[in-house]
Amino acid sequence: MYYGNIKTFDIANGPGVRVTLFVSGCTNACKNCFQPETWDFQYGQPFDDAAKERILTELSQPFIQGLTLLGGDPFEPSNQEALVPFLRTVRERFPDKDIWSFTGYTLEELQSDGPPRCDVTDAFLDLLDVLVDGRYEEDLHDISLRFRGSSNQRLIDMNRTRETGAVVLWDE
Repeated sequence: MYYGNIKTFDIANGPGVRVTLFVSGCTNACKNCFQPETWDFQYGQPFDDAAKERILTELSQPFIQGLTLLGGDPFEPSNQEALVPFLRTVRERFPDKDIWSFTGYTLEELQSDGPPRCDVTDAFLDLLDVLVDGRYEEDLHDISLRFRGSSNQRLIDMNRTRETGAVVLWDE
């Protein structure tokens, strides 16, 4: 897997101060995507041990609330396979930090048979606190929305969704 950027001290992609990993690779190709360069699976740098260690070091700071994944799309199958072992490490080392992921896929697409579902999708979803799902839709663009670009996108509280068996939206 490749990544385009690691942001530390990010306050735009989830609550609090966060570390954000912008993964490379996306097949959704949303019209007027804010980062079309990240559609390329080879964009940026390899997600190697040095990149992982940098993120873990930044997450160790007490004022960092959590980790956010976006891109590209973290839920492209090759990205899922690279991210799940890393996210397990994050959970083990920092059980009190939250993990958010953005995706152009809906939760229902991720849970159904067919792309982008793969053998680690359920594990990936189980590691998340919040999933921001749905493709960016330019016609539904709304600058007043928190942590998303268009009104079709949902902020799903994955912990409560797992508890209830039905989609529960995140509410700070």
